[in-house]
Amino acid sequence: MIGTLLNVATIAIGGILGTLIGNKLSARVREIVMSGLGLFTIGYGIMTFIKSNNVLIPLGGLIIGSLLGEWWHIEKGLNHLGELVREKTARWFSSTSDSHFVDGFVSASLLFCIGPMAILGSIQDGLTGDFSMLAIKAVMDGFAAMAFASSLGVGVVFSSIMVLIYQGAISMLASSINQVFSEAMIIEMTAVGGIILLGLAISTLLEIKRIRIGNFLPALFITPLIVWLLIVLKVSI
Repeated sequence: MIGTLLNVATIAIGGILGTLIGNKLSARVREIVMSGLGLFTIGYGIMTFIKSNNVLIPLGGLIIGSLLGEWWHIEKGLNHLGELVREKTARWFSSTSDSHFVDGFVSASLLFCIGPMAILGSIQDGLTGDFSMLAIKAVMDGFAAMAFASSLGVGVVFSSIMVLIYQGAISMLASSINQVFSEAMIIEMTAVGGIILLGLAISTLLEIKRIRIGNFLPALFITPLIVWLLIVLKVSI
């Protein structure tokens, strides 16, 4: 939960700063910071991947997982979920006079919660106690919250509550099934997560090539299953 609490804090601080300083943070500054975070994420993804004991395992998990993700249209589903939440929330708050607050709250909540890094980082935090991935996300979200709040107002600050509930729930669920996962499973799952982070940096942070990252999420669950199967078959990993 440490990573989630850190993430909540940076969103709140970034949102407050964005509300106070308005548009004083130039687009050039935001761009260079995000580029730096993108480069760092690439390095972190590579460092995470090379911890694999057998690179064929995350490769298999990635291929099978991505095929399942494409079949199930996970990326499309996540986007649809975001639009559905936005529409439902707009109806619930249609009578309120502060629609600006609602727009900031909903838009920021969706940005910070619906994404591979929120899920992957929370799982890693819950399984191993390693919150480094959520720490990276926290820095990114802090700057994003600052930019959002400068135009959408204080509602962005309150989106941190949704992050606390969402990521906290995933971490606690992962923690509860921790004993089911062996060390080998966690290592290979983390390795495939490093590859997904590389894709996230290339697609979203550096905007080099558009990649449907959400469709790779099943790899996080397929990879431990491959390890389990190899253990059952008594195949050396």
